[in-house]
Amino acid sequence: MAGPPLPPNDRTMTAPVALSIVIPAYNEERRLPRTLERVHEYVRCIHPACEVIVVDDGSSDGTGEVVSKMSAEMPELRLVSNGQNRGKGYSVRHGMLEARGRVALFTDADLSAPIEEAAKLLEALEAADVAIGSRAMDRTLIAVHQSRIRELAGILFNWMVRLFTGVRFKDTQCGFKAFAMPEARIVFEQQRIEDFGFDPEILFLAERHGLRATEVPVRWAHDAATKVHAVRDSARMFADLLRIRWNAATGRYPRRAK
Repeated sequence: MAGPPLPPNDRTMTAPVALSIVIPAYNEERRLPRTLERVHEYVRCIHPACEVIVVDDGSSDGTGEVVSKMSAEMPELRLVSNGQNRGKGYSVRHGMLEARGRVALFTDADLSAPIEEAAKLLEALEAADVAIGSRAMDRTLIAVHQSRIRELAGILFNWMVRLFTGVRFKDTQCGFKAFAMPEARIVFEQQRIEDFGFDPEILFLAERHGLRATEVPVRWAHDAATKVHAVRDSARMFADLLRIRWNAATGRYPRRAK
């Protein structure tokens, strides 16, 4: 089920925003301060017309308090709460639908892809509607690799993504993607998958709605504290691929009117 409707995107609240950076967060009180400091320095120097949205996914630690406290020194920062734990996919969807920027980018709370790599995605959007960070296009850019088992699981999952959805990017799972808005808003309005398997769905939807998407090699470093469980979540993500096919076949992704 898609869950309750998310709040509308109120574009009258503030001055125009060029870039929205969305960070889904679940129990991230330890990593967030450093992450937000790095993002703040980046947007202060490069993108002053920017907002940073942290989506608290029902954390049981002090994630919300960290964001609230840091917002006093970071006027671009705001906190959005899911109210309960819903999953990374739901958090990304929530944040992207809250975004007011002409471009909305989401990134992981650990900044496995350094925030400075956003420049590559933004440049790619000059000729595309969707730019996705990729670890597979140039593996020399990977500073810290995942375990061999995780890397092999990723290769297998990518093969299954191609088989079940027709999406043919080399790396669908890198948590570093940017979208031209409002063109791409329909992707997140129709997104149904709430957990880690949401990436193939949003890329499938982008293609379904005729959005131009491009894959961009980015620097990346694996964080051992990742919350993705190699076995449990791989099985759930495979089930999500079946859900994408089912949703498409049963009309849950209606094409927009021309």
